[in-house]
Amino acid sequence: MKGNLNGKRARAGANATERTIASNGGAAAPTAIERVRLARNPARPQALDYFDLLLRDYFEVHGDRRFSDDGAIVGGLAYFGGRAVAVVGQQRGHTTAERIKRNFGSPKPEGYRKAARIFELAERFGLPLLTFIDTQGADPGVGAEERGQIEAIAANLELMSRLTVPVVACVIGEGESGGAIALGVANRLLMQENACYSVITPEGCAAILWRVANEENVSRAASVLKLAAPDLLKLGVIDEIVPEPQGGAHTAPAESAHLLGAAIARNLDPLLKLKPAQLRRDRERKLAAMGSAFIRRTDVESLGPIE
Repeated sequence: MKGNLNGKRARAGANATERTIASNGGAAAPTAIERVRLARNPARPQALDYFDLLLRDYFEVHGDRRFSDDGAIVGGLAYFGGRAVAVVGQQRGHTTAERIKRNFGSPKPEGYRKAARIFELAERFGLPLLTFIDTQGADPGVGAEERGQIEAIAANLELMSRLTVPVVACVIGEGESGGAIALGVANRLLMQENACYSVITPEGCAAILWRVANEENVSRAASVLKLAAPDLLKLGVIDEIVPEPQGGAHTAPAESAHLLGAAIARNLDPLLKLKPAQLRRDRERKLAAMGSAFIRRTDVESLGPIE
């Protein structure tokens, strides 16, 4: 059974690579660091762009009812394909003024608590939840830490894990660190082909491992982090790679939104048939299975008994 699962993941990863090459006009797939640059392109569609293109009658929720309204997190209630949904996304901003206003897409505790308000609304009214991940990480400032950044992220992870509604998360740009996974505990995790998803940025990884974040080390870090969509599909972290227009999502935002919307609908429809308890168990099984593609039983046994 385990061999069959690994074989299916390997074939899925190969198919994903072939689709990536095809979408780039037959050219070789981008390297890891090239994907990072595409994910950071300032013209790349962001959460609010997809809200405009995919949703109808979007009603935005503001504030966490404790401290303030964080512009790095956007969300509310809307209709997706004629169905009422709750949506949450991270917004980085396109212009310099908007990036400053939205803290470059790095949420503060009040942003995650605003997201939690929307999660709870989805649970209360039985609405499917769609999340759009695009951040280099949560805000690391002193003020954010004083207001409980770690607690806010942890509370979101706990809350999302016990939701009894369908949750589909989409990585649409960068998905880095705990700031990303606070929106990523989902039944289905989709990822655009030129997005990236990892525990840390390549620059941060290079600075920690090799003390110097020069171009060579950053490129090396991007490769070893396995942050690209084909790698994460092989590892079982994500469920589907969403193709992008040739050259990246920023070259044709409307087409990119159409492809993403079709993928969301394709993954959401089967989840709508599951009962609340089944949705929660499905999410638990997905999270528990992460990493099984590259962990061998002998490696675990060699560690010896737990003392």
